[in-house]
Amino acid sequence: MSSLRIVLGVGRTPSGHRGTGRRRAAAALAAVVCASVLAGCGDSGSNESKGGPEKSNDRGPITLASGKDTTGTVQGQLDRWNRQHPDEKVTLVELPESADQQRQQFIQNAQTKSDAYTVLNLDPIWVAEFAANQWIDELPAKEFPLDKMIPAVVKTGNYYGKQYGIPFNTNAGLLFYRTDLLDKIGAKPPTTWAEMKQDCEKVRKLPEGKGIGCYAGQFDKYEGLTVNFSEAVASAGGNVVDAKGKATVDTEAAKKGLQFLVDGFKDGTIPKQAATYQEEDGRRAFQAGKLLFHRQWPYQWTLAGAKDGSSKVAGKFGVATLPGLAGPGRSSLGGLDLAISKFAKNKATALDFIKFFSNEENARTNLKVTSAAPPYAALYDDPALRKQFPYLATLKDSLATATPRPVVVKYGDATAAIQESTSAALSGSKPVDAALADMQRNLSAAIAEK
Repeated sequence: MSSLRIVLGVGRTPSGHRGTGRRRAAAALAAVVCASVLAGCGDSGSNESKGGPEKSNDRGPITLASGKDTTGTVQGQLDRWNRQHPDEKVTLVELPESADQQRQQFIQNAQTKSDAYTVLNLDPIWVAEFAANQWIDELPAKEFPLDKMIPAVVKTGNYYGKQYGIPFNTNAGLLFYRTDLLDKIGAKPPTTWAEMKQDCEKVRKLPEGKGIGCYAGQFDKYEGLTVNFSEAVASAGGNVVDAKGKATVDTEAAKKGLQFLVDGFKDGTIPKQAATYQEEDGRRAFQAGKLLFHRQWPYQWTLAGAKDGSSKVAGKFGVATLPGLAGPGRSSLGGLDLAISKFAKNKATALDFIKFFSNEENARTNLKVTSAAPPYAALYDDPALRKQFPYLATLKDSLATATPRPVVVKYGDATAAIQESTSAALSGSKPVDAALADMQRNLSAAIAEK
């Protein structure tokens, strides 16, 4: 996934009508966060900067707030900065692994105008919401090498023509598969869902393939479910939201995409336990040799290939683009964007830190160490990197066709609508048609709400 692995997930956006009890609860939680991660926070409402980071001369210690670093590599990068900037050190504030909880803490921090978080490592789909609510500052686009980055990735940090997020890394879903088992049946990586099911049936007839799970993704009721549903719809030729911003899940393509997932659980193509899989659950299952195919972010490459005994499939797997209904499928676009809290102190330091943390050298290092997908286009064609990471060409192809999740200011409501209906269909509590009708209605309401 990334050196700061993004576990995609969000909760419902809090209502704009906050009562006294909600304000007190948010303030209390913010106080706990401040006390536990930093020595002191500013008073609520007292920290908002009068200008953006490019106009600030304030320098000093800052924090980087991000989801849990499951790669164990981030502190080393911060140490490099801290050695060179002893008076402007960066402290890592690790939020929970669940991005539902990450987003809630980011929002609570913003609503109380706390300065506990300086630089925010955001799922790109949150940028519009945070910019619209004036929780993050506009960044000086001209001071970053955005022209060297993949245009679609740069766009994730843009809101109404202004840059609020700088790509730290990007992400596209890939199909990890067992090369040893596909070789046994003389098959190449599948390009369609039907081929994938056929390959699985053949592998299960092998002595070494008996009882293996066919396919898994991220199907727990969290942001990963939104990602996997969106990919299924796109891979069937549809869109969750069209170019005009209208919800379009009441379509035949959306029905075919969701039906693929529902049928997968019914016929055993997708193991029952995968209904609660998030990224790490599936990774562990794949590394333990329990899955033939796994939809996952690129970060799994390094971990699954480890030769220290932690992976039973090291040297026995490959990577392909996701399969689809009638041909190669389409991934959702993931990644991490760096932003600066509107309420932070020492914004001049924060701006310089983002320039360091997001530069091409650091992106190259992240790729080498964690197999994180870099935002810089040239790295995908670097001969040395391609030799070390043969999947880069495949990842480049996947990124070229990747689609963003719905860019909605009330994104919490939008993703909740998708998760509720998809989960109901997968569990069998609602027929596919009824689930999609509910999703169309609720998603349309979330989009219409300003």
